[in-house]
Amino acid sequence: MRTPMIAGNWKLHKTCSEAVELVEALKQAVADAADVEVVVAPVFTALTSVAASIDNSNITLAAQNCYPQESGAFTGEVAPSLLKDAGCSYAIIGHSERRQIFGESDEFINQKAHALAAADLGTIFCIGETLEEREADRMYDVLRRQVRLGLKGLDTAAMASVVVAYEPVWAIGTGKTATNEQAQEVHAFLRALLKELYDENVAAATRILYGGSVKPDNVDGLMTQPDVDGALVGGASLKADDFARIVNFQSL
Repeated sequence: MRTPMIAGNWKLHKTCSEAVELVEALKQAVADAADVEVVVAPVFTALTSVAASIDNSNITLAAQNCYPQESGAFTGEVAPSLLKDAGCSYAIIGHSERRQIFGESDEFINQKAHALAAADLGTIFCIGETLEEREADRMYDVLRRQVRLGLKGLDTAAMASVVVAYEPVWAIGTGKTATNEQAQEVHAFLRALLKELYDENVAAATRILYGGSVKPDNVDGLMTQPDVDGALVGGASLKADDFARIVNFQSL
């Protein structure tokens, strides 16, 4: 059985004090959440403050990005080992905002995946198609390329620490959400692709999250789908009550 993961990507929001205030409220709201992994991803500057706040709680820390080198003349970048030292268990890579705004390629994202594996950090690996790609019937080609190139060279042992997050770009921050059936269709495709690239065990064990305007009023339906193993939540993760309701999703 795959343990569901509900991860909150806070993006560029919250000062250190605001981040601690949010996570303190969240700790109380999700204290009784069982059989679900709860993850929060604050900005770099708040990582250590949030790590201290969630110590001995059921909340796990993630970073929103990393750089695929351990040290060197890379001004402004943060290495996986530094994230681990700050208290992180995961880092998010491949998010559409990194791909689109910052021009990150599949090959560069793959370097990050290998660097995280080498640092013994978990990876939340994001993929997703744009509306234009979907409407041009290129969705599966895009997703296949992102997975094949993004995970290239990772062996089955490394895949044990990888969580895939499917985020249709057209649904991020737009209020639009893939229907339950659309999400399941893509997640099933991705699981079949993992079986093709690895084996049945890796495909069965890998958690595949859905992201894209996940909210308290749509999470229950999404989580009924057999291949949806959780959610990567954006805006709704910035409000403790909303995020707690998503964490405490109801099985319909």
